[in-house]
Amino acid sequence: MSQSQPQQLIAGANAPLPTDNISIRILSQNAIDCAAYRLTTDGKVRGDGDMIFYGQTRSDDGSVSFRGHDSDGFFDINLPVQPASIEKIALAFSSAQTLAQVGDVDIQVLQGSQILLTCQLSATGRNEKAIILAECYRRQGSWKFRFIAQGFEGGLKPLSEHFGVEISDEAPTQNQSQSQAQSINTQKAGNASQVSTPPPIPTSAAPTNSTSPSINLSKITLTKNQSSINLKKRDDFGKISVNLNWNQRPDNSQQAPKKGLLGDLFKQHKAGGIDLDVGAMIHLKNGEKTLIQALGNRFGNLQSAPYVLLRADDRTGQISGGEWLDINGQQWSQIEEVFIFAFIYEGVPNWAQTDGVVTIHVPDQPPIETRLTEGTGNLPMCAIARLVNQQGSINVERINQYFKGHQEMDKAFNWGFSWKRGSK
Repeated sequence: MSQSQPQQLIAGANAPLPTDNISIRILSQNAIDCAAYRLTTDGKVRGDGDMIFYGQTRSDDGSVSFRGHDSDGFFDINLPVQPASIEKIALAFSSAQTLAQVGDVDIQVLQGSQILLTCQLSATGRNEKAIILAECYRRQGSWKFRFIAQGFEGGLKPLSEHFGVEISDEAPTQNQSQSQAQSINTQKAGNASQVSTPPPIPTSAAPTNSTSPSINLSKITLTKNQSSINLKKRDDFGKISVNLNWNQRPDNSQQAPKKGLLGDLFKQHKAGGIDLDVGAMIHLKNGEKTLIQALGNRFGNLQSAPYVLLRADDRTGQISGGEWLDINGQQWSQIEEVFIFAFIYEGVPNWAQTDGVVTIHVPDQPPIETRLTEGTGNLPMCAIARLVNQQGSINVERINQYFKGHQEMDKAFNWGFSWKRGSK
């Protein structure tokens, strides 16, 4: 295949793949839930560790992983190390909307930064809510890629069960999880009034003796109308991880489908993208207050105060699916509040077009996400959410308010830090 021009596939067509690390990128104009399934000769997974999606972003051996988010996602696949029993890796998505409502979906197969193959799933006249997009499959000792574009009745649950994944019936669905958060915090950010506490989310039922514990497909999205959720008190919450991710299209914008998918926004950044930074202000039970952010190399500490760590600073949006903050849930009793914020360090301050999303991962709980899409075009600072210790529980409160800078945000929430201009 041409090294300069990617090969375009129509539905049903196939092409050879290099026996190497590849990435399969799935782009859409609206949110979709993508999943990959490693399948044996009978078309079924060996176990639930062969399903990769937003709630389980790595296969059990780590050779298939997901990064990005629900409108620009990447499946990174190490083809040479796939187990001999794996014959196919199927890629699919589901949505609450029909494909006609979602719009066209584009697929790119990459080797490093080079686009090898492209496919476009046309939305015209398509009323399915789930699609089997494509598959990587073995043929005579090599790997090939086939564009399938096959509609599927139902959503992510029946799609996953079709491939042999056991789905937990006890785990709440997304709508059920959100309905348990009827006591909603709709106060303006910075209001010191007592917030109400929604009912706790029940933890998933203990696994049976089956070799394949059931997977929980739930996901909770915090919105203006449903802006908080309470996680029931535990002695140990484990490692809580907070991910900030944003649009990852600009690196290949010159080769990406010309659909108005935000490519022009990111020409301001010297690396071809926009630089979003995540940070946190932490208030401990002993009264100590600490700032965590890449500016000033204030990365924190997970094992000692403040029990919050910024993993790294991603200046391109391409590293491990964005930026990550970790919170030591074993020490939650020492923490009063973790206040999460982000700011646009370089690039145009237009939050709606960054396509930013923050996802909070708490062990044994559905992922909790909020999207950064409401900011005006000239306010680069976003107060995203706060995790508040309410008598040992975690109350996750969506904020999504925008400010000129750190000092203005600090003043709105009465943190009391002294600020000066910095760089990195």
